[in-house]
Amino acid sequence: MTVGGWRYPAGMSKPSVNRPAASQRLRRIAILVDEPDPGQFYWVLHESTEDATVWLDLQSSEATFPSWLAAHDAGNKELLRMVRDKKTGPLAAGEDENTSPVG
Repeated sequence: MTVGGWRYPAGMSKPSVNRPAASQRLRRIAILVDEPDPGQFYWVLHESTEDATVWLDLQSSEATFPSWLAAHDAGNKELLRMVRDKKTGPLAAGEDENTSPVG
C-alpha cells in the first residue's frame, strides 16, 4: 500500500487514527527559547493566528533554565500537558458548518 508517496511494507497497513470532528483544527503552537541575559534561558509557547505572520504568546516560564535544551524540554512538557489526545495533538474548536449564519 502506498500513502502520501510512502510505501508500507508487505503485511503492514496504514495506521488507524481517529480524526477529529470537521469543526476542529490542529492548533499551530511553537516553542521558542529566549535568552534575555547570558545563561538565562526561558521557554515561550506561541500560537499562530489566522494571519500566519502574527504569533501570540500563550505561556512562558517564570523561572530560568541553565541551557537552551533544558528550557526547550520544559516548554515541550508544558505543551504536552495542554494536549488531551496525544494522537490528534492540540485541537481548537472551529466553526460548525451546520449552524445557521448570523445576520
